[in-house]
Amino acid sequence: MMSNSIYYSYKRIINPVLFSLLLSACSAKPILFPESKHDYCADIEKKSSPMLSTYLTPVTDKMANQTGVYVLEQGIEAMLSRAWLTKHAEETIDVQYFIFSTDNIGLIATDYLVKAADRGIKVRVLVDDIMVEANGEDLLTLSKHKNLSIKIYNPMVNIGKNVFDKVINLTTNFHQLNQRMHNKTFTVDGQVSITGGRNVADEYFGYDHEYNFRDRDVLLVGGAANDIQTSFDQFWESDLSVDVKELIKDHEQSTAVPNFTALHEYACNPENFVPSVRKKIKNIPFAIDEIQKNQELQWVTGVEYVSDIPGKNDQTDFLAGSGISTERLVELLRSAKTSVVIQTPYLITTKYTRSHFKALVDKGVEVKILTNSLASNDNLEAFSGYQRNRKDLLKTGVQIYEFKPDAQIRRKIMSEVMQKQLEHAPIFGLHAKTMVIDDNIAVIGTFNLDPRSTHLNTENFVVIPSKKMAEEVKFGMLEEMQPENAWRVTLDWNPDGEVSKLKQLGVKLRRVVPKNIL
Repeated sequence: MMSNSIYYSYKRIINPVLFSLLLSACSAKPILFPESKHDYCADIEKKSSPMLSTYLTPVTDKMANQTGVYVLEQGIEAMLSRAWLTKHAEETIDVQYFIFSTDNIGLIATDYLVKAADRGIKVRVLVDDIMVEANGEDLLTLSKHKNLSIKIYNPMVNIGKNVFDKVINLTTNFHQLNQRMHNKTFTVDGQVSITGGRNVADEYFGYDHEYNFRDRDVLLVGGAANDIQTSFDQFWESDLSVDVKELIKDHEQSTAVPNFTALHEYACNPENFVPSVRKKIKNIPFAIDEIQKNQELQWVTGVEYVSDIPGKNDQTDFLAGSGISTERLVELLRSAKTSVVIQTPYLITTKYTRSHFKALVDKGVEVKILTNSLASNDNLEAFSGYQRNRKDLLKTGVQIYEFKPDAQIRRKIMSEVMQKQLEHAPIFGLHAKTMVIDDNIAVIGTFNLDPRSTHLNTENFVVIPSKKMAEEVKFGMLEEMQPENAWRVTLDWNPDGEVSKLKQLGVKLRRVVPKNIL
């Protein structure tokens, strides 16, 4: 399986050993759907449903001054929410992701978006250039739908670029090439948004057969969702976001309406889209009622959406400068009085970062961090950066826990498909980026504790000033630090030896990445 690591720079850009990969990283092959002799779409009941505004009417008054907040812990729950919102959109759907794969989940998500566009919904999709796995011609076909627009953020090494273009950009504009869009937002009708750690790919929703992520999103109704819409518009209008029609030459110059029959048949096929999951999407209105009755949807005043601006910073030195998200996180950390609990898949600290943690510990703040172990990590380059500074971080007084690849928590949050194969279950890795401060504030978003998020990637997160929600999120985070889910790391012991000698050697070889860029 291709790694979907966020710390992609070492795989495709920074690491000179992988320079050849950059030269050969052309757009993905066209999507080829197997021919079907059966019309599966005809078997699916086609029934119109009330639009989103119908469900929002009872809470319209609250939406004006508060934000409805519901944390999406389970991958299946996060997937169903996106699907249901897509089916019930009335006017617009705006999608912004670092990764949007053309695997099973990605194709089904695309089918939902195309069907929404068929209903007249204006759909806009903005994806970062580095990890686009779709073929350029496929993207162009999608963009020919009159209601569907696709833009690529900072297209310098992938979509529409040949080997010569890539080499020129690598050698002459290394800083801009590294400035990626790591934001992840999904907004419907400008009123309801989902944001957090999940990209669109099988492994973020518990459907990959080799490697799955433990991740976290948050659904927002009203309030901060309006700010997410404003931020999306800013990215969409940025000069860094380029329409695929400008990047890819249309050889056919066809104005005919594109045919999406093969895509629809793929999504209708029960082998690709389990009927029980489709039924759950249909039953979501009942789930909404239950959430309301159980007060799981919390109405919170003062929810803050924080996002960097396109381009992040205009520094000319690599890894110089920071951004809005970095500065706000530092402010939040400094405000801590009793405790800070953090989940981050990639934990690459600098002297500056460690000085902040030491200052917190010195004033009596308990700091606990859960990150990936070598056994659960999907990225050896990132782990190498963490490994070489791990003891220095421990010396600050921070408590470090490393996630187990077979963490028992997976039994609670894996998809039903993966639940059936627990005896041969995929590796389970951490991907959630969450922080809870003093049991009063929860922060959920895309920010990794590493130099890329600090200096280069645009990031976004939500600050939720709610004691109830902070305590609920923290309870889950602490559960994942328990012995059945994670190893406690000390100055004298770490779980690196739990993996094969070959993987340990692989991390050591990654030391070719200069320490001064970590």
